[in-house]
Amino acid sequence: MAQIKLTLLQVLVAIVAVALWHVLTTYPVFGKILLPPFFFSNPVDVADQIFVWFATGVIWKHLWVTLIESILAFVIGSIGGVLVGFWFARQPRTAAVFDPYVKAVNALPRVVLAPIFTLWLGLGIWSKVALGFTLVFFIVFFNVYQGVKEVSPTVLANARMLGMSERQLMRHVYWPSALSWMFSSLHTSVGFAVVGAVVGEYLGAAAGLGYLIQQAEGVFDVAGVFAGMFVLAAFVLVIDMVVTVVEKRLLVWRPATADARP
Repeated sequence: MAQIKLTLLQVLVAIVAVALWHVLTTYPVFGKILLPPFFFSNPVDVADQIFVWFATGVIWKHLWVTLIESILAFVIGSIGGVLVGFWFARQPRTAAVFDPYVKAVNALPRVVLAPIFTLWLGLGIWSKVALGFTLVFFIVFFNVYQGVKEVSPTVLANARMLGMSERQLMRHVYWPSALSWMFSSLHTSVGFAVVGAVVGEYLGAAAGLGYLIQQAEGVFDVAGVFAGMFVLAAFVLVIDMVVTVVEKRLLVWRPATADARP
């Protein structure tokens, strides 16, 4: 029941926002339209553009390309972040040696890296995957690293006293501790994987949602730009829902949070 009420409130917020958008771009307020349609379009034109894209099938190719790029960036970045995060957390000396280099690379603006990846890897999907990887990797890496470091020394001492091997410690102590941190980062990583793919497509590609938005912007098609943004937002929400389902299946042992209880 609580979930239904929450969903209704979320839908209500969206309806109010769209209604305000429509009113402010269509009807004059004190003799003046506050949001000029040339710059802000309007919900009707945006909905028409989305309908045309799906009805004609134009959007499917671009969605597929962005989906492939996002999944590859998400999977490769997540696996890399988990492995390196565990390695650094279990090897403090190695972590100390590479610490300044990790911070330096993480501080680089990703937009600066996009044209470099395009030069190295071309206009295909791999330049977008590389950009998405740099966004996903560090989020997962820092969360897994912190999750492993957060393991209680008392729990470790008790486990070793009971005769657990390093493999058993990894499976029954370190991994459960890192899993919650990892999944909290994966929700953010999903969005960043898509952002990396779309930014790369926007800067140089032959297909994808970013390419579609860039083409609409090039001819001052504001409705097309907003339509691309809405499709992109829905795209991210669907992927995030999939991650949530996987998280619930893998973390069945975790107690429900206070806001999740009825």
